[in-house]
Amino acid sequence: MKIRSAARMAPLLGVLGLLASLVLVPATTSPARAATLGHCAAPARLDVFKEGGIPLLDWRENLEFDGRGTLWVAHLTKNRVEGYAPDGTLRTSVTVSGPGGIRRGPDGMMYVNYGVNPLTHDSGIVRFDPAAARPKAERFVSGLSGINGLAVDTEGNFYLSRELATGILKIRPDGTRDEAWTKAADVFGANGLTIVGDQLYASVITDTTSPIVRIPLKDPAARSTVVRLGSSLLDTKVLDDLTSFDGDLVVASFRKGQLLRVDPATGRTCVLTDGLRMPSSVRVARAFGDNDPRRVLFVVEASGRVVKVTVG
Repeated sequence: MKIRSAARMAPLLGVLGLLASLVLVPATTSPARAATLGHCAAPARLDVFKEGGIPLLDWRENLEFDGRGTLWVAHLTKNRVEGYAPDGTLRTSVTVSGPGGIRRGPDGMMYVNYGVNPLTHDSGIVRFDPAAARPKAERFVSGLSGINGLAVDTEGNFYLSRELATGILKIRPDGTRDEAWTKAADVFGANGLTIVGDQLYASVITDTTSPIVRIPLKDPAARSTVVRLGSSLLDTKVLDDLTSFDGDLVVASFRKGQLLRVDPATGRTCVLTDGLRMPSSVRVARAFGDNDPRRVLFVVEASGRVVKVTVG
């Protein structure tokens, strides 16, 4: 009998860890009433950009546009990052063990979390040049554990979420850790991360009230809760990655198969679209063919699909 590699077992282990955390970890504060979620006024159309395979075994975890006409997708179960043209053609792929969060840095390089699995102790960040004829990943940071989401600020600092730990990791541009910042940003169970201006927004996966948290980059201890999207275990949304879209936040609800649109100033929320299959990440189209970044989002799913969402 063949024994599965740790990388191929990562999705299954991650799901088991997620289920355990949702059962065992209560809300971090007193329960809040769930937001009443109606559908957004602007309709959204879903088109399949890339078909999937067997759900969970063909898990595409995250995505990012490089601004040069390529969409990069972290394919968790195939241990690679795939580069797609606007017509859906696979241009190239880069070998990465258990890839998760992927972001374009201010230097134009693509940075990818590797070893994404709450139970692994061999995690870190690799990087590659998206403009290279044959991109190859090189190790940038190692020695981490249990990482998932990734965000990069304009100064080149990296922020990494940990689903089953307290504190969002901050890594400086030289690869060293900012332990004081991490300690101050003591959110437990952060998952998706995105930066808007001088604020870091994090979705929390282990809190059954499904909160989105705002963390000032210069003062992480002054964090606040933007909104709580669930009220109990039965109502939890299992929030995954999120992005900024036309002044709002859009967050993927893995459990509900929805994209939720949130006003970060008021917390007002509506369902942008539903009918997705375990969506894990969402990003705004950028320099990707004729896709309008004011209207078009792309989503990856644990079903393996890549979906284009056109708003309005």
